[in-house]
Amino acid sequence: MIQFNKSYILENERVLLKPLSMSNMEDLLPYSLNEPDLWAHSIKPANGKDNLIQYIKCAEHDRKNETAYPFVVLDKLENKIVGSTRLYNYDKTHNTIFIGFTWYGKKYQGTGLNKNCKFLLLEFAFEQIGIERVEFRADTRNKRSINAMKSIGCIEEGILRNNCLLKGERISSIVLSIIKSDWESSVKELIISKI
Repeated sequence: MIQFNKSYILENERVLLKPLSMSNMEDLLPYSLNEPDLWAHSIKPANGKDNLIQYIKCAEHDRKNETAYPFVVLDKLENKIVGSTRLYNYDKTHNTIFIGFTWYGKKYQGTGLNKNCKFLLLEFAFEQIGIERVEFRADTRNKRSINAMKSIGCIEEGILRNNCLLKGERISSIVLSIIKSDWESSVKELIISKI
């Protein structure tokens, strides 16, 4: 079981994930102010200083309520904070969790950083917490994210039609997952081969 009051640090040779907090705001602010494309598919965007403050406060609130564990992402090659990701929608009864709210500065997209982060999060979820199912969701128009999820072994389960609002427009979400047996039989080795 995840201990929400504990400061987990997940790390490999490429990335370091540590708990997201308001102390990270100044490091994340340049992405919030200068990279509007990052928020095109986000139902909780962090564009602009006020939205970033609200984004971090919401993440801290969800951690306090033991439903999410948000991380800030540090690229160890540059020793620089480059984005954020989180475990969320933790369901203790069914032993499931989601991975999402993932974004990185444009310079760090397509560099292998995301695969390293996903490996650490999945390893943590399945091997340390003992989670049975990890779910991923994305706007069906966000082909980049969908392809990234499929490239690490996520299995597409279906489409939730018109399930949420994005900038006043109804959108549909794709649902993908990795279950514990997938991780143990193939996904872990698949991701290792790509990082």
